Order: sequence, then C-alpha cells, then structure tokens
Amino acid sequence: MLAVTRAVLAQDAENDLAKKLSNPVASLISVPFQFNYDGGYGPTDGDRITLNIQPVIPITINEDWNLISRTIVPIIWQDDIAGPSGEQSGLGDITQSFFFSPKEPTENGIIWGVGPVFLLPTATDDMLGAGKFGLGPTAVALKQQGSWTVGALANHIWSVAGDGSRPDVSSSYLQPFVSYTTPDAWTFALNTESSYNWKTDDWSVPVNFQVSKLVQFGQQPVNFTAGARYWAVSPDNGPEGWGFRVAVTMLFPK
Repeated sequence: MLAVTRAVLAQDAENDLAKKLSNPVASLISVPFQFNYDGGYGPTDGDRITLNIQPVIPITINEDWNLISRTIVPIIWQDDIAGPSGEQSGLGDITQSFFFSPKEPTENGIIWGVGPVFLLPTATDDMLGAGKFGLGPTAVALKQQGSWTVGALANHIWSVAGDGSRPDVSSSYLQPFVSYTTPDAWTFALNTESSYNWKTDDWSVPVNFQVSKLVQFGQQPVNFTAGARYWAVSPDNGPEGWGFRVAVTMLFPK
C-alpha cells in the first residue's frame, strides 16, 4: 500500500509540473532546448534550422508578485533562404521578455502577466537578424481548469536604434494556445506563433501541434517534446509547407 501511495504522489507531482510548463508565467525555473526545421524559403526552397535556448527564471518581488524572465537565444543554420544567398550560421537576435505576474490567479481563475519585451541585435551575420535594437509591451493571460490550459501570449516590438541602413522593425506577435495534460504527464498542445510585419503588411502563421512527456531521471525532471507545424500563411519569401520541432526541457522546481 505504501508503494502504491508513493507512486500516486509521484504521478501527481509529475502532472503538476507538466501543467506548469503549459503556463508561460509559472513560478518554475526551466531551460528548454528547442530544435526547429523549416523549408520552402524563397525561389530555391531554402532551409533553416534553429536551436532556441529559452531559459525561464521566476524572481520573487514580494509576497504577492513575481517577475518572470523569458529569454529566447536563437542559434541558426540556413541555406539559400533568399534565393541563391548561400549558407549562414551563428547567433540570431535575442528576444528578452519580462512579465510582472501576481502569484495568485484572479477570482475567475485567470493567470496573467504584463511587462516589456526587448529585441537585442546580437546576430553574428546580417542575414541572421534585423540589425536593430527594439522594445515594446508584452502580455499573457490564461486559465487552467482541470487538465486544460487555454490562453494567449502577445507582444509588439518597434525598433528604436541600430543600423540606419537596415529596415525599421514594427512587428506584432500573437500566440493563442490550448493544451490538455493527462494524469500520467502527457501533454497535447495546439497553438499558432503568428506574427505580422507592419512595414511589409505580411502575416506569418505557423500552426503547431505537439506532444510532450515529463519523466524523472532520479531527482531531475525532464520534459520531451515532438511536434509538427504547417505554415498556413507566410510571406512570398517565407517558409512553406510542413516543418517540425523537437525539444528537451530541463526543470528545476523550487
């Protein structure tokens, strides 16, 4: 009976961690390593591989509020994404977001956060980044009820400094998401990671479906993810068709 009780408690703990991963402003340190492949760029069907390193670090402000730091560090390999433009590889532009988030949901169960987002011109090649420093607002709101998580994350970035010869940045990002987590810590998720370029009037709309499983290696929880995406809308020189994603996320519960 004791062994059964321990197994049930362990499963509940894994389920709770898996649900926290569906919450962008959960009070949980995590470090995802997310590998993405997309093709069909430009007239020569170029390819891009992106490894996003995305640490999430919650910082306690006081007994009522957290500050959630979310960083996206892209490492990119690409080939002929703008016609016969050759190969480039290296670091892309880093996106840094901060969310001020209440520790407790609202009376209606809404979890939310707002704050600034920054675009840092860290690209090691002109074709890997915008060459601009940008900033703007970001916000997230979601509700978790039972096994379900439903919400959306959004931001807008304007360029305010950088290489004067490069185009200005004015870009909106919208990520509605829904996920279902089973008692044994499987998560099935559907989202879009849509962006709108206000300078060129272009939408990019990848629709993502992914499956995740949280497992324990000793005392270390690790989440494994695999999924596919379809580019429903993209610019003329953007990716087309199907892409895929795999990820490994290290979790460090408090």
